[in-house]
Amino acid sequence: MNIFDLVTQDELDDLPEDHNTAFLTFVRHAQRRLNEKVSSVDQSEQYGWEEANEARLGFMNVIVAAAKRFEIPPFAEMEVPAVANSSDAIHKQFKFDLDHYMTQLAIDNTLRQRSDSVRLSEKARDRIRQHIAALSDCVENSKLSDSKKSALFRYLDEFEKELARTRVSLLKVAWVGIQILGIPGSIWASSEVVTKLITNINQTVAEEKLAEDERPKLPATDPPKALMSPRRIVTSASSQGFGDDLEDDLDDDVPF
Repeated sequence: MNIFDLVTQDELDDLPEDHNTAFLTFVRHAQRRLNEKVSSVDQSEQYGWEEANEARLGFMNVIVAAAKRFEIPPFAEMEVPAVANSSDAIHKQFKFDLDHYMTQLAIDNTLRQRSDSVRLSEKARDRIRQHIAALSDCVENSKLSDSKKSALFRYLDEFEKELARTRVSLLKVAWVGIQILGIPGSIWASSEVVTKLITNINQTVAEEKLAEDERPKLPATDPPKALMSPRRIVTSASSQGFGDDLEDDLDDDVPF
């Protein structure tokens, strides 16, 4: 499987700018497509087993290549096993190692992104939803083209979905305001109402964030440590970069 078998162009275009988050998202897309491919073949037959093994090798190849571009150690330094040396055991070891690092990346991202998000109270969520509904009416009654209206409705829908999350992204809140306030006032039936609604949303979110930041916090911890390996990972030809304990198992992996 090549990159476009595993990740669509739209998914590539939508990857976050942060390299760690982009890599996490990339791997999730690729893993889902790999699982779909492998589950669609009959691995009890030789052809099906070979097709599944080729798909797994393609997955490893794409993930290592992505890690190089996103500069994600240690996968950026790994070597993809040669086709002649590929096996189910190597892929399993690769997946276990990948899951190990993905867990650390996901936790690190969650901790880092707390400062860029806020946990809203239900009262605040309800208030913002009312403002979103009022903004939808303003868009509907505006002099905007149908295509622009559709785009704004989509932004508002996405914002409302964001409110259902445990923590709401401050960036997405700001983005909605930028998209709406960037439209000339003459387009609106009442630009004062639109501006007031956006101001109320921003003020509600700001008050919630301020209250959250003022709550007692745990003492500061040491700076985040580097990602830890589940074992010593080498890049020698014998281990193919996925661990140092695979060679003895390779002969037992082929079921034919």
